[in-house]
Amino acid sequence: MFDFQNDPLSLPEVMPLLPMRDIVIFPSMILPLFVGREASITAVDEALAKDRLIFLVAQKNEQDEDPIPDGIYKTGCIAIIMRMHKLPDGRVKILTQGLAKAQITDVFKRQNTVFTKVKRISDEISPRPAAESDAILRNIKTTCEKIIAHGKVLSPDIMALIEELQDPAKLSDLIASNLRLKVNEAQELLEMNNPIARLAKVSEFLHRELEILEMQVRIENQAKEGISKTQKEYFLREQMKAIKSELGDSDDKTEELEELQNRAQNAKLSKEAREEVMKQLKRLESMHADSAEASMTRTYIDWILELPWKDASNDNLIINKAKKILDEDHYNLEKIKERILEYLSVCKLKKKMKGQILCFVGPPGVGKTSLGKSIARAMNRSFIRMSLGGIKDEAEIRGHRRTYVGSMPGRIIQGIKLAKTNNPVFMLDEIDKLGSDFKGDPSSALLEVLDPEQNNSFRDHYLNIGFDLSKVMFIATANLVDPIPAALKDRMEIMYLSGYSLEEKINIALRFLLPKQLEENGLEHEELSLTPKALSYIVQYYTKEAGLRNFEREIAAVFRKTARLKAQGKTYPKKIDIREVKKYLGAEKAVGEDKLKENQVGIATGLAWTQYGGEILHIETSVTEGKRGLTLTGQLGEVMKESAFAALSYIKARAKNYNIDSKIFEKIDIHTHVPAGAIPKDGPSAGITMATSLLSAITGRKINKDIAMTGEITLRGRILPVGGIKEKVLAAMRAKLSTVILPLANKNDVQEISLEYRKKLTIIFADTVEEIFQYVFEEKLEVHKNIRKKFKKTKRRKQFKEITI
Repeated sequence: MFDFQNDPLSLPEVMPLLPMRDIVIFPSMILPLFVGREASITAVDEALAKDRLIFLVAQKNEQDEDPIPDGIYKTGCIAIIMRMHKLPDGRVKILTQGLAKAQITDVFKRQNTVFTKVKRISDEISPRPAAESDAILRNIKTTCEKIIAHGKVLSPDIMALIEELQDPAKLSDLIASNLRLKVNEAQELLEMNNPIARLAKVSEFLHRELEILEMQVRIENQAKEGISKTQKEYFLREQMKAIKSELGDSDDKTEELEELQNRAQNAKLSKEAREEVMKQLKRLESMHADSAEASMTRTYIDWILELPWKDASNDNLIINKAKKILDEDHYNLEKIKERILEYLSVCKLKKKMKGQILCFVGPPGVGKTSLGKSIARAMNRSFIRMSLGGIKDEAEIRGHRRTYVGSMPGRIIQGIKLAKTNNPVFMLDEIDKLGSDFKGDPSSALLEVLDPEQNNSFRDHYLNIGFDLSKVMFIATANLVDPIPAALKDRMEIMYLSGYSLEEKINIALRFLLPKQLEENGLEHEELSLTPKALSYIVQYYTKEAGLRNFEREIAAVFRKTARLKAQGKTYPKKIDIREVKKYLGAEKAVGEDKLKENQVGIATGLAWTQYGGEILHIETSVTEGKRGLTLTGQLGEVMKESAFAALSYIKARAKNYNIDSKIFEKIDIHTHVPAGAIPKDGPSAGITMATSLLSAITGRKINKDIAMTGEITLRGRILPVGGIKEKVLAAMRAKLSTVILPLANKNDVQEISLEYRKKLTIIFADTVEEIFQYVFEEKLEVHKNIRKKFKKTKRRKQFKEITI
């Protein structure tokens, strides 16, 4: 055992080696150490078994588990183990005191213990003048006093020792051991043998620490004087980063905030949106990461950042190309296509144009939704569809306020987010089926959305930030116009899509439906086809609709039957005709009113409009003895009943004109019935048909079975205009009727019907009921043939038979 206090030169040259991860020990420094590595514990045990001396040296990389010999510094400190305590987890805690600096000359292993041979290092005698040494000493002491005055780093007890020490070597070691120096900086001091130079280096570190403390004090003072919150947060954030970087700690909240801030800086936001995002980010920084409010705020910020505030798709302004795309996707519909091309043409001439709001009205299956997709493709825009059917809550449109749990934006903003552009084609499907209840009226919320003068700053309740919807092209769809509120209807351009004729359905099937169903059923175009006659048979006897949905389903059923035969390896017809259609589809499904087989008394053919298109309607009247007056059956609505009473009153008032004894009405019962009694019927369109049926039954004259009619009647016998002319005329064509009687006021509506179809009908326009009665009865056919020939000659230039009486 050596006596270091009496003979410091008696230190041995060989001793156990203990590498330290993140600290450098100086002579005279007392330091507790936790030893956990097996080799290090063995070195401690070896030292305790002999003279308690051990060589402590810092390792270059603190993550290195086996740093000996290349991963340690060459200069270290000989230390004595003053106390040792074994911990429950297997580690050892020792209290050490540095004795002297030494340098490693050799490292070797003996019985699983690493030993080192060291050479003591003595401090050099400084050549600098004593005055310079004193100046450095005073400067260091003064700096230490200032640091302690700030209450940082050095404790007042250390200052008492500093005042007593005059030895530069011991003073520099004392201060270095109490400064929070990095390993490489502390190692640099340890390796310096000149005490004055080492003291000067310590002075530099002290001044650096003092500058940081003064800057911190200065920032705190400026904050009190009104320094901006942003600078304060920046300093604190940077300080926090530095601390966590030194500790090797990571903060998920900080990383998330940085990510949101970077996204906010790079996002193309409106001025209002950017201000709101920065405000919410500041609030988020002060919240606990796991709080419910922080989660809601993060979701809110995400919504704002993901919206396409300034991202717009480039419109396809090549008109011919857009026309080609529209023609590829849809057959006919020329008025709709023309309207879209007009819009694109204006966009090409005027860069900034408000979004248009169109409303396609028509029966189901006529292609309203698919037309919207085609428009988006033609314009090179994103397409978003939102179904409004059954929506009763205003919040579905405007969004929920953020005060509610689970709140979210309305479906308009959700659709814009999905589109990823601020100028998509936005389809509002089934707008006529909006509801309303105590939660609000969604149709009222749509007033702002569909108003080009207001929707440039649409304010969703959730976002509470104005979003520009003026670039969006809104397209609404509806089956009926009447249920749409008047204020909402006023904001839209209504465009009617009528049902398809037989020829149109066959053409659409050949161009679109057959290729689509062949592909969906795994069949090739070359190996299977449906003849036009088969398609016509399916339309007439298996579907009853204005659109194409059931027609396509029946085609799919035929192809499925064929696909099964092919999958089973059986033979199947390559060309499917009417015989195969009957075999595959079974009994005919379309049961409706057919054309009468012969002229009859009291049965007139009317034309009706339904949401599925036009239909023919037979109105029957019978006369029996009695005194009950007029009886109406067939589940008729009030308007239809009024038309029947008005028609009867007209006939009674002009009974003499038709050689009717006015007293006969006191002796007969008149019963008018409209078949399909289970189906409710209403509307003014059957007025002239009822008048014809009543007059025929009373006078016993037969009605021409090839004539169909529609129009509202007045007590004076005038014929008023009605709606759904195109659908009604197409229904007459489907029933193979040759003549249609229409109100004279509806003459312009016929222009919507293709000239090709008008050629197949004789269309008669009448202004009074008397004019109709001169034409519809069988007894007057010879007279009317002459009139018909006369008008055929005068109207031949119009390419179709049109008679105005």
